[in-house]
Amino acid sequence: SVYGNHDYHKDPCACSPDPNDCAQINGNVSDLDYFVMPNHTWYQEHPDLGVEIIGMDLNKYMKGWNHDLEAHAQVFEDCNWSPCKEKCLQYSNERAGRSFDLFFERTKASSAKNLLVMSHYPTDYFSSAEFFLTALSDNSTHNILYFGAHRHNTDQWSTFSTSPNENWVVGGGGGYSCDGPQQGFVVGEIYHDYSIHTYNMLVDYDTCCISPATSTTTV
Repeated sequence: SVYGNHDYHKDPCACSPDPNDCAQINGNVSDLDYFVMPNHTWYQEHPDLGVEIIGMDLNKYMKGWNHDLEAHAQVFEDCNWSPCKEKCLQYSNERAGRSFDLFFERTKASSAKNLLVMSHYPTDYFSSAEFFLTALSDNSTHNILYFGAHRHNTDQWSTFSTSPNENWVVGGGGGYSCDGPQQGFVVGEIYHDYSIHTYNMLVDYDTCCISPATSTTTV
């Protein structure tokens, strides 16, 4: 797992550089009561599957939907909800930097055929980080499969392409809103040659996206 913007509203992590202060950090892979997230940014090798997982904290790019913003203007907007706005902004910048460092370290060092990379944000949020999009599109050493979320839909058409590699936005299931007609999750199948096939499993739109009840009064 990785931290998303809503996770930081009340989590002590927003105001502390120490992962031990974080409510959701869990490095015990045997503890199935919680998602595995040993740090803000982390990696885990699975040589039996030909996969390495890389988790990244890129909440600094929460405003990446605005493609007119340059890199220096990208800030973690939801720090406004934390009790320590300035510290939160500082730590989100540092965590993004460490996430990129780890990503590039692992693309060089990993022997896995496939890198499964994830953050809370889809690829179209990184127009101000073209170096990252370029790296996600490089299949010279690894096949890279990127997963983002934040936008409440499950598709490959709304994101920036990372061809010849693949990426998904997997934010289906509602939340504050449904941002498209495709609500569900993604299945990944790893074959004997370590190739990976992904596809989405969708539910009926009305199951997740019930229109809110409203009333109007005429005075």
